[in-house]
Amino acid sequence: MIAAARLAGPQNAGAVGALPLLFVHGVGSTGAIWDYQLRALSDRRLCAAVELRGNGTQKPDPDPALITRDGYAGDVLAIADALRAPRFVVVGCSLGGVVAFELWRSARRRITGMVLLGTFARYPQGEEYARQVRAQALEIGDMRAFGELRAAKLGLPPQRLHETIEQYGCKTTECFMAATQATWTGDYRDLLSSIDVPTLVAYGEYDTIAPRALAEEIASGIRGSELTCIPAAGHVANADNPEAFNAILNDFVERNLTQELV
Repeated sequence: MIAAARLAGPQNAGAVGALPLLFVHGVGSTGAIWDYQLRALSDRRLCAAVELRGNGTQKPDPDPALITRDGYAGDVLAIADALRAPRFVVVGCSLGGVVAFELWRSARRRITGMVLLGTFARYPQGEEYARQVRAQALEIGDMRAFGELRAAKLGLPPQRLHETIEQYGCKTTECFMAATQATWTGDYRDLLSSIDVPTLVAYGEYDTIAPRALAEEIASGIRGSELTCIPAAGHVANADNPEAFNAILNDFVERNLTQELV
């Protein structure tokens, strides 16, 4: 499997070999969900939005059996390797945060900072939630129609509806079902106390999928982590309110990782 990413960085910098910000999308998104961040931040920093396996952007689709949390971590590491970046900052939304935890479990020496957005160390009744989502996707049988239903439940601003439906629509039902199982069924609570790099935990003000309580559970378990709310935003807060998220992310990086990101 060939990992892929959307890349952006300073025109006058040696991009390959620099310490990048690696952005990891959620189960209903593609790497395009981070375009708001790539446009805003790449004038000073190397940025890569990883395209996780099975999300529809890379053809042919993989065997759904290869869509696992460990496999996703491998996708991120493959991009870091391609950039010749022995260390990186991981920025993950929802499933992307789960992948960040998986990376910490398997390759923590490569992580110099973490930004965890709209995610969870363990999702309440995750097995049952995953079962319900899979059953609904299978019943509808069309990912674009399923995306329309999910978008309506996310409380998205009007300008976000189209891109959300498009990103769901490029996936196959089989790959999405495997990704759903991977997303909601992990348990990383035992890892939290071991995370010792600068960590920002953020959540959207109106997020009903991964609300404040789940962010607080993460932040309370990671010593020295920062907890913040993205105002006027739902589950995918980096796209719902990119200006606010970008300002918070940039401030966190400037205060904690400036010496690293050169």
